[in-house]
Amino acid sequence: MDLSSISDRLASTVDRLKFSQPITHVYNPLVYARRSHHEYLNRYGQGSREIILVGMNPGPWGMAQTGVPFGDIRMVRDWMGIEAPVAHPPQEHPKRPIQGFECTKSEVSGTRLWGWAKERYATPARFFARYFVHNYCPLCFMEESGKNFTPDKLPKTLSKSLFAACNEALRALVELQQPKFVVGVGAFAEGRLCEALAGLPCTIGRIPHPSPASPLANRGWAQAAEEALKATGVPV
Repeated sequence: MDLSSISDRLASTVDRLKFSQPITHVYNPLVYARRSHHEYLNRYGQGSREIILVGMNPGPWGMAQTGVPFGDIRMVRDWMGIEAPVAHPPQEHPKRPIQGFECTKSEVSGTRLWGWAKERYATPARFFARYFVHNYCPLCFMEESGKNFTPDKLPKTLSKSLFAACNEALRALVELQQPKFVVGVGAFAEGRLCEALAGLPCTIGRIPHPSPASPLANRGWAQAAEEALKATGVPV
């Protein structure tokens, strides 16, 4: 199974799931932003990788708009060179419109993560020669107010089928790319890695999440992330 097949299978499976209050809107960018997501996979995900970084789920101004994990528009378009038409989810929240590459808002987590990659490795080719970046859960959840609802808050009754599908896709990705290290971006992602990848010959680690909600990230995320990578054994 190749990356595109893994993505399409996950997209189809999670698209059939139903969620209840307080979640009112669910976006699946693997479907409506499929063209740019597959361009990311085909351009930067082929072959084996030394390190896979795994985030939690799409942000409303990042992957939800571009189909690329942590996908701040400027970083995806101007640094990675990816731009493609993006459609709309079936039910769109008026406070969280999907504008694709026309969106003018910035995804802070994405500017930090990809900004570090650009500063450290200069070109996408150099970064992706060693790394790949994946989001564990492909769905973006919103409450009626438009507030972001993260997967770590899902009750087991709603998360069981979702996490089973995400585990299967992540495991298939790791078996395909054969990394030495799989690193969760944040505590939730690290926890999901430990379950999904049990028994596979890779080292699991964690770096801080670059969200502006994290005091650690706001004090210098790039340095903290590099220190965490080195502590995991990753040669930065």
